[in-house]
Amino acid sequence: MTKSTLQQGRKMTHINSKLVHLGRNSARQSLAVNPPLVRASTTVFPTLAAFKSSYQGVSFETPRYGRSGTSTAFELQTAMASICNTQSCIATSCGLSACAAVLSAYAEPGSHLLIQKEVYGPTRAVAENELRRIKADIEYFDSADELPHLIKPQTSLIFLEVPTSLSMKMLDIRAVTTIAQKHKIPVACDSTWGTPYFFDAHDLGINISIHAATKYINGHSDILLGLITGTYEDLAKTRHWCERFGSHAAPDACWMTLRGLRTLSVRMERHQENALHVASYLQVQPQIKNVLFPALASDPGHQLWQQQFSGAAGPFSIELQPCSESAYEKFFDSLNLFALGTSWGGFESLVMPAIAHHLRSKQTLADEGRMVRLHIGLEDKDELCADLHQALALLG
Repeated sequence: MTKSTLQQGRKMTHINSKLVHLGRNSARQSLAVNPPLVRASTTVFPTLAAFKSSYQGVSFETPRYGRSGTSTAFELQTAMASICNTQSCIATSCGLSACAAVLSAYAEPGSHLLIQKEVYGPTRAVAENELRRIKADIEYFDSADELPHLIKPQTSLIFLEVPTSLSMKMLDIRAVTTIAQKHKIPVACDSTWGTPYFFDAHDLGINISIHAATKYINGHSDILLGLITGTYEDLAKTRHWCERFGSHAAPDACWMTLRGLRTLSVRMERHQENALHVASYLQVQPQIKNVLFPALASDPGHQLWQQQFSGAAGPFSIELQPCSESAYEKFFDSLNLFALGTSWGGFESLVMPAIAHHLRSKQTLADEGRMVRLHIGLEDKDELCADLHQALALLG
């Protein structure tokens, strides 16, 4: 028996081994470590029987047409499903497209969707602007305690994001999924922040887990990609929607994400170490009113974070003491290691105004309650603190 055969037969259970070895089957023929990048708009078949057979396979897992994916996408999807301890994965063009696909698959005239109130702004915009347009009933909730009073016979989906964007609020996921299971309602969750490394969504009872692989899973700020995981049964509606509407991922993005996936564990450990150090530093600075980060013992969501996550990611928010618009602007403009940009999850530290999506067009905001969203990257943690220190000094 050859070494490669032994490796194929060896069962991997630890996520660190899976991250390194899964999604590499197509590399064996070329004797390479990494699988080849396969681009194709047209898939060709040796016989008519083979052509017909392709239409009997699972969408986005069977070579059929470029839109159905190539071996590059299949490798990533197979690896991601296993890493998330479930059966299947669907790759889409970006994280928002993945959220939109799941929401749209469960929305129809007269259906009722329950969405956590402080989800990612563009996700909420899809619900408000698109799902309401087709006469779906959209309702928002803050906590699991509200759900028994909000569920209706026509409730088709409960949609979560943990922790929530900008406010970093935690939610009792197990309580939500227990209620949902009682009423036979699927639960979908935007799981981007924790990644599969720190957050086992399906173990908590979540049916459909969504990841903006644009962020940590790729980890290098150079592609857009969404990944949706779950059982074949739980993803059936979403898979059908993606097939009908041509929602698919480019092979280049899948290939680069496969490469980034290999170092997810070491990157997440470093992001956590740096984020905890910087957040603890910021807690004692006079210019900071509050640090919103559930990994801190002082955070109101800390106990839930301990129960549901095995670690903490890099993004968190800070609320400043009241300051003027000009001082707020100086703070951002003076930072050197923190780049000003929308996103997170890459190797670099980022900063942006933590302004709700529907308020971003406003030129000025009240001096009270100004917030900043930080993403703590892989730089030296003490130099990150020093950069923040000189910028905070400008606030007075």
